Amino acid sequence: MIVKGHTIEIVPADKGAGRKLLARGGKLMMTEVTFQKDAIGEIHSHNHEQISYIVQGSFEFTLDGVTERVEKGDSIYIPANTLHGVKALENESIILDIFTPQREDYL
Repeated sequence: MIVKGHTIEIVPADKGAGRKLLARGGKLMMTEVTFQKDAIGEIHSHNHEQISYIVQGSFEFTLDGVTERVEKGDSIYIPANTLHGVKALENESIILDIFTPQREDYL
């Protein structure tokens, strides 16, 4: 599957954030989430494993009760059913998220 990013509709995620559903297939799914400064991805968990890569900007990233600053080039592994969330520290901060299995709630 080849997905042209500029053709993908941005859908609202949390307040101040928008999500693009990128390539997906089999048990994998990739999304791109863009945050405005101070936008919050609420603390949550799900039954999917997740890897997040910071494409642009910086965040306060909370994983299992521990908060740490992450920035462009950093990545995070999130086990299934682990509480996590973010707060964007800059405008146009972008996270690339990869999930397994696919997030059916995003389809």
